[in-house]
Formats: sequence, structure tokens, C-alpha cells
Amino acid sequence: MAPSTPQSQASMLAAITNDLDKIAPKFEVQPEQIEILKTPSEFYETLKDKISKAQSRIYLSTLYIGKTEHELISTIRTSLQRNPNLRVSFLTDALRGTRETPNASCASLLAPLIAEFGPRVEVRMFHTPNLTGIRKKVVPKRINEGWGLQHMKLYGVDDEIIMSGANLSTDYFTNRQDRYHLFKDARLAEYFSKIHAGACDLSFSIQPADTQAGYTMTWPSSNPAPSPNFPSSFKKAASTHLSHLLMPSNSPAPLPGGTKTTIYPVLSLVPLLDTSTELPALTTILTTLSKPPFYPSTWTFTAGYFNMTPSFRRLLLATRPASGTVLTAHPFANGFFGSKGVSGMLPDAYTHLSKMFLRKVKYEGLSESVQLKEWQRGKVNEEGGWTYHAKGLWVTFPSSPASPPDAGGEKPAEEPSITVVGSSNYTKRSYELDLEANVVIATSDPGLRRRLGEEVKWLGEYAKKVDESEFEKPERKVSVGVRLSMWLVRVLGGAL
Repeated sequence: MAPSTPQSQASMLAAITNDLDKIAPKFEVQPEQIEILKTPSEFYETLKDKISKAQSRIYLSTLYIGKTEHELISTIRTSLQRNPNLRVSFLTDALRGTRETPNASCASLLAPLIAEFGPRVEVRMFHTPNLTGIRKKVVPKRINEGWGLQHMKLYGVDDEIIMSGANLSTDYFTNRQDRYHLFKDARLAEYFSKIHAGACDLSFSIQPADTQAGYTMTWPSSNPAPSPNFPSSFKKAASTHLSHLLMPSNSPAPLPGGTKTTIYPVLSLVPLLDTSTELPALTTILTTLSKPPFYPSTWTFTAGYFNMTPSFRRLLLATRPASGTVLTAHPFANGFFGSKGVSGMLPDAYTHLSKMFLRKVKYEGLSESVQLKEWQRGKVNEEGGWTYHAKGLWVTFPSSPASPPDAGGEKPAEEPSITVVGSSNYTKRSYELDLEANVVIATSDPGLRRRLGEEVKWLGEYAKKVDESEFEKPERKVSVGVRLSMWLVRVLGGAL
């Protein structure tokens, strides 16, 4: 039953943040300390601008840096030359960062910076403990990332950090749509620098070498764990080294005078730890939404690679929203579209999963309130074609009283009180195999809520609603071979 007196946005938010306080560190900020960037080019120009003005530190955690990103590296080199006190640390994934060896690779791109600036530059590459021995030998390089990656996207410069799902390569700087939130808070930047440094301590070190590859990759004896070639002992030592950073006890002192906006870093570091804060935080939020006074809320969920876990799907649909939108990439906006080999099957695999989702929505009797939209802006690999890589969740509480439709009969614009932004795709890989870093932003500030609503709106500008009939078209049929490949990856312990 609904409560007899409606609750305010602030009181509903407090009910959720009181639970989040027990799960993850809490950072109070003023809303103007959060800047929401819109386009890939804005992300790139902002990143270069911050790097060019860096005073003390740059730390970049990403899946990979494109092997031809010479402009970005030149910007970093110039900043190092200008400021002798500046230190730079890179953390990428070992499988992705060395895949092209002995040809040009992420590793060979970064190694010359170490040769030029010595210990002021650190290049680390994380290798999953889930892919070793025979399994590593038999799994093709093009799909070996399905067994786990360094997937965090942390772009820290001095006392600011950009949280995103974007990697550092040309497509992410030009025509691959993602999300990008710039946080201008020294305490949050310092917190994530500790996460970055902790993961670096559990990663291989890249050093320049006079070889065809241009680098060597070794396991430093100073690392606080044996290499991931010894998965059990590696994970045990890693947990001791990192787990304390995820605890709520890392919360800094509250802001004087209080604030209407709080940030919770939530991470999934399962290859390293036995615990995660991302999934518990999301479970708390979605479970709360299924009960009065939060029911029925409005939410938008997006993932470029649409493969939410069954448990996450159940949580999402159990909220029975007033309006729920799932936004994902059309196959023509999927980064794997047209790829050679097994990876070229992935757009069809995600199509199959979208179809299964709509069937579940229908089964749950939610077809009137939950919709699936596909994002398409041209066609990838053709002139003017973009890909879609954004991910996250926005939650708008029930209005008090209910907001009426506008003059044109349209639903009122979303003004989310909660959003989740970061690297996670909300998949099995995110929760069992990859390193992921996100933040939950919780706010009752009207201005920030409006800006979050605008973010939802512009991400949906190229999206079109689809129903089950879309997937009955001949060009959307999914072959038996694709389904068999999906099954095989699961059997071998991987995930899409």
C-alpha cells in the first residue's frame, strides 16, 4: 500500500543513501564540482587540456591506449618536459595491450616514455588470473578478453578525475558515444589514485627494450603478490593488499554546512578480491525501488553491449517502473560489427539477448511500461557512422504530487536523483571476470538533477523503440552458429 502522505525527494534519497553508507565510501561534494561532458571530442579535448596543465600527477587506468595515439602521448610528453615534478602512471590490460606484438601495440607506444623520463613514468599491465596454462594456449587472441580484463576507466589529473566507459583511442575521441563525468574533488581523485596504484602493484611492468617488440613485460619482485600464473596465491595476496580500500571507513569527513550531493565509489575487483561493492550497491538501489514510497519510479538503463545478468534483469524488472527504458546499440552501432572471426558474431549475439529480454518483459506483463530502444547513428565503418558504448543507470523517484504531462501530452522530463556512471557493462564479465570502477551519484539538487535528465535526453536522440517484430525480420535472424558459439564461450568459463 502507498503511504498516506507523499515523501519528499530528499527523504526518499536519504533512505537509499543510508543503506549505501554501509556498503561503500561516501564523498560529499557540491553539485557544481560535477561536470557532465557530452561528446567524444569534448572528452578528448578536456582530457588533453587537463594533461597539459598537470602539476603533480597523471594516472590513467584504461583497457588500452590505441597504438597510434601519438597526439595524446605527445601531450603527455610535453607536460613531463615542462614540469620536472610531474609523475605519470598508466594501467592497461596485458592481453589487449600486447595483442599486436611484435607489431606496434599499446606497450610499444608507451615504452619510449620510460626510456625518456625514467622512474617518473610507470607502465603497468594487469593480467587476469583466469587465463593461464593450457586455456591461454587454446583460446584465440581475438576473444581471450572474454576471460577477464583490466576494464576500469580512471582518468586522474592532479585533484580531478574523469569517470567514463571510454578507452583511449581514436574512435572514443571522435565517433564512439560514451558517458564522461568530470569530478573536481581532491579527495575523490586521491581515493581513485589509491585504487589505481593498488591495481598497478598487482600488475606486470613494461620496460623499454631494444627488440622488435620494443619492450619487455616482467613481474617486479617488489609486487606484494606472486604473478597471476599462480592464481590461488595471487588472489589471496591481492585481497590482503586491496580489499581495505573498498570499505566505508575510507569516507572523508563531511563537508561543513552539508550538501545535497554524495558520491559513492563502487567497484568490482573480483579477479583480485572475494568481495565487490558494485553489485551490492545496485542490488540495494533496485530492491528499494520495488517498495513504497519509491514504487513506481522511472528509470533508464543503458549498455552498448547488452548482456545483463539474469539476476540484474530480475532486479530491474521487479521495480515494475512507471516508465523504464533500456537503451542499447543497434548492430550497425556495435563496435564489433564487421569484425573478422568469432568477434564478428557478437552483434548478432547481442541481438539474440535483446530479443530474449523483450520476451521476458512480455512474460512479466510489463510491455506497456518497459521499452527497448536501439541507438543508431549511421553505420559503423561507413562515412558518418558512429558506435555506441555508453553504460549506466538513471533513477527518477515518483513526483510528489505526480507531475502532469506537458501541453503536448508528453511525459515530464526525467530528473534523476541517482545515476551510476563508470566502466561496468552489468554483465557476468563485469561481476565475475573484469576489474570495474564506477560511482553512484545521489543528489536532491534541482540543478544537477536537471543536468542528469538532459544527459538521458541527448543519449536518446539517436535511439528508436523496437519490439519483438523487429527481431523477426530476415536481416535480424540469429544463426545457430552464433548461439552455439555463445554456449561454447560459457562452457569454457568465459563471458561476452
